[in-house]
Amino acid sequence: MADVNKVVLAYSGGLDTSVILKWLQDTYNCEVVTFTADLGQGEEVEPARAKAQAMGVKEIYIDDLREEFVRDFVFPMFRANTVYEGEYLLGTSIARPLIAKRLIEIANETGADAISHGATGKGNDQVRFELGAYALKPGVKVIAPWREWDLLSREKLMDYAEKHGIPIERHGKKKSPYSMDANLLHISYEGGVLEDTWTEHEEDMWRWSVSPENAPDQATYIELTYRNGDIVAIDGVEKSPATVLADLNRIGGANGIGRLDIVENRYVGMKSRGCYETPGGTIMLRAHRAIESITLDREVAHLKDELMPKYASLIYTGYWWSPERVMLQQMIDASQVNVNGVVRLKLYKGNVTVVGRKSDDSLFDANIATFEEDGGAYNQADAAGFIKLNALRMRIAANKGRSLL
Repeated sequence: MADVNKVVLAYSGGLDTSVILKWLQDTYNCEVVTFTADLGQGEEVEPARAKAQAMGVKEIYIDDLREEFVRDFVFPMFRANTVYEGEYLLGTSIARPLIAKRLIEIANETGADAISHGATGKGNDQVRFELGAYALKPGVKVIAPWREWDLLSREKLMDYAEKHGIPIERHGKKKSPYSMDANLLHISYEGGVLEDTWTEHEEDMWRWSVSPENAPDQATYIELTYRNGDIVAIDGVEKSPATVLADLNRIGGANGIGRLDIVENRYVGMKSRGCYETPGGTIMLRAHRAIESITLDREVAHLKDELMPKYASLIYTGYWWSPERVMLQQMIDASQVNVNGVVRLKLYKGNVTVVGRKSDDSLFDANIATFEEDGGAYNQADAAGFIKLNALRMRIAANKGRSLL
């Protein structure tokens, strides 16, 4: 076991991390610094301070990271129209590099030589936290209790807490049967009935959205203003990045938007079913592609689409702080200089429909695209030569006996 003098713990104040705090103190005989991040999870984070103090922690960090999260992580990701495996909007994945960054910053500020987290040995988060930590502080020690201890069930954790006087209620309000993670971008649900891939998710599971069936019978229209690929205003009112996402979550959730039930391929090798609520992100993805459709050059747009799966995989597998992700981000951001304008959306019973888009930087030319008389703006006869040149290699092959019939 490595010698550790001080460790920074990613701490929520819940059962797992409260047990980890005591376990670190006893097992490593070290000082523990706690770090609690407010990423917009919708739960009070301040009680974590009292819990940490009760366990003798002297250095306690509780940070509101909502604006930084959306501005520096969520928005850059959506500039790339990022989707993992065709469906998942990476709500959990994109939060982990920020937590890793702050863990390392606090370790540097406090002189800690280690960090610790509550991710299990089965999940992706252990990889994301640790790849980020090593990229930002190569010599840091990482303590992952779930890979070391034998407290591998909730009952064992509860027994440990009771034995060591950790203030956790064994009985009280009914605990959710799901393993949940929330931030401003999404809520994820795993476990419970979701471990049977044939069983439909339970309606009372969802927290942010009404079902499409119970959404209003009248559509909601909104207008999103873009500047350099990011939303800066809703219905003409300028807002901060975190407020933009929070408002879109509220509006989208009220219209039954953003529910997803998928089986994803985890980085560690297993398949895992999860349900996700991402109302604001679902709206953002649809709107961003709409504004790009009139402002991006065709080949630039196609190249972005080719790069996106790689970019999504880098985020999913924890490589946010890698040089290749930074390089891709620079390319993506360079493409967004003319992605400015307004997108009008119709939200109705789980659907997001683009009904208008306009931009001073638009490449759409109605004189050329029209089905009416274009006054000579486009010479249709040019298409014949274009088609023949593109068919030339196939014509040659056919003439040489390489017919596909």
